[in-house]
Amino acid sequence: FMNNPIFGGVGISRFGTEQMKRDYLPKLVSGDMLFCMALTEPDAGSKSLEIQTFAKREGNGFRINGRKIWITGVPQADKVLVIARTQKAEDVKRRTDGITMFLLDRDREGLTHTPIEKVGTNTLTSSMVFLDDVWAGPDEIVGTIDMGWHELLDVLNTERIVTTACLVGTAQLAIELAVKYAGERKVFRGTPIGSYQGLQFPLAEAYAQTETARLMNYKAASLFDSGLPYGSEANIAKLIAGHASAQATDRAMQTMGGMGYAKESYVERLWRDARLFRIAPISEEMILNFISIHNLKMPRSY
Repeated sequence: FMNNPIFGGVGISRFGTEQMKRDYLPKLVSGDMLFCMALTEPDAGSKSLEIQTFAKREGNGFRINGRKIWITGVPQADKVLVIARTQKAEDVKRRTDGITMFLLDRDREGLTHTPIEKVGTNTLTSSMVFLDDVWAGPDEIVGTIDMGWHELLDVLNTERIVTTACLVGTAQLAIELAVKYAGERKVFRGTPIGSYQGLQFPLAEAYAQTETARLMNYKAASLFDSGLPYGSEANIAKLIAGHASAQATDRAMQTMGGMGYAKESYVERLWRDARLFRIAPISEEMILNFISIHNLKMPRSY
């Protein structure tokens, strides 16, 4: 739901060359080609503009050197959308300039990766990626040289929409599992525990948050489809969905008691997976910064 449609589909369809579109989009749709994106770095997580990975001009192409971290789906991918500086930050007037996107073969010489052990989201590997004198040809540039940040925002904001959809689904499933268990589990006087307000109200609140996130996400997706600005809506939807999925999975665990902690319940996996998305792909705090600056027109605090 994320890597192929967003990092492959949006990046190529909006900013790729005509040759890229002909060569890669049909394979993306058929599932014969998989994509991932390498943006985050050890010292550039929330502050993505501080990336140090650098692409130096060499002949008609570039040599790329740097490190990336928390890159999802690298071992499975055929192509990696690498975000690198093509001008040093101190050499540009605006810090958003001097960044370029490259679409590289995952098995390119000099590109290596190693997995990171995680608490959850283990259906796809997260990796450290090392780029050592990796060659990028002129036909592997996505978008405009030095203007990649402005184009990348379309990829990142669309990522929020897909992330929110996943979180809404996670929350919905957790609530459904909790409600089913609460309707069957009897502890006192043969009464299902689902008849107690102490269990009902937290699940009802999680449901309300989930539906709020769903509707805001529909709005963001509709704006995207209409070619209208959607960054605020996408970020707000992701913020609400992160809270909703965290609350829903936690309350499902609490509703099921010890059984919620057991692997066989499946709820524990939802709980582990949901926790990541309060900090990724953008943290709650950075979304609140965005809303404060762009929606409320308040001074930048960082």
